[in-house]
Amino acid sequence: MIATPRDRPPSRRPLRSWLSDWATAWNAFWFTVVDPLPLAVIRFGTGVLLAWSSLVWLLDADAFFGPRGWLAPGDVWRMNDQPWQWSWFFAAADPTAVRVLGGLSVCAAVLLAIGLATPLAALVSLLALVSAANRAPLNTFGLDDTLGMLLIGLVVGPSGARLSIDARLFGAGGGGGAVGTRANVALRLIQVHLCVIYFFSGCGKLFGASWWEGTAIWGAAANVQYRTLDLTWLAAHPLAVNAITLATLFWEVAYAALVWPRLTRPLFLAMAVAVHLGIGLTMGMMEFGLAMIVANLAFVPAAVWRRLLTHRPVTAPTFLRTDLA
Repeated sequence: MIATPRDRPPSRRPLRSWLSDWATAWNAFWFTVVDPLPLAVIRFGTGVLLAWSSLVWLLDADAFFGPRGWLAPGDVWRMNDQPWQWSWFFAAADPTAVRVLGGLSVCAAVLLAIGLATPLAALVSLLALVSAANRAPLNTFGLDDTLGMLLIGLVVGPSGARLSIDARLFGAGGGGGAVGTRANVALRLIQVHLCVIYFFSGCGKLFGASWWEGTAIWGAAANVQYRTLDLTWLAAHPLAVNAITLATLFWEVAYAALVWPRLTRPLFLAMAVAVHLGIGLTMGMMEFGLAMIVANLAFVPAAVWRRLLTHRPVTAPTFLRTDLA
């Protein structure tokens, strides 16, 4: 009896068949049509955080971005030595122009949050963030990096298709066709970016002896100049310090692998909320913590958001859906 190609064991399948399966899975991962509702939730959170950040920049715009600010434009160029180091603040020759550009950043962020002229607001917001980061590189931190990651997805995808004034005015809602495909690409970009960030951050921690010893969390708690809450009482509970440190390290290293399976996803998202809220409350980096939580919302399925917005209870099967959007 002659075996047909279908009867062959998996190990003997032709290479072309494996490549075909990979191509099918790749297309399904990136180009499946999904509901843009999760992207709209991320848009709102990103817009609010960006508006707050832009207002902080605007409080002393001359010092941050002005020609006579803390870091002169020429020093920025010499420090970075990059031909692509573009910023519209380099063209601002007087304090009025600096404030106008700073005010434009705030307006764009507000429009992004409420979803009015969303595509333009997202693009202007991204340009404003890049301009601020390139003009004042010594004053940018994890919050700005995270907002930049989120804004790329919001520019690529139809972030105003749901929960927006645009959707109310022009009926831009829905998740069919090109809109749903672009929404999936945008969400996947955020998800993949997030996995890369956590993985390399966790691998970096593996070079630190205090993380292997389980004492790294105590180092942060005992730093009186950095902390915002007194956690020195943890000195009496070394096993708790060890457990928190090692659990955080495991979560960060394993996130890129275990946030995708439907059984482990809720646990890893819950740990993300706990870790980032803990960072915000104890180390004074609440904006950064909230931005990372917003990024993690890309893994919450659209069905969950629909139930939350309609005040219906969210069941476990709904949250564990295999389609992440």
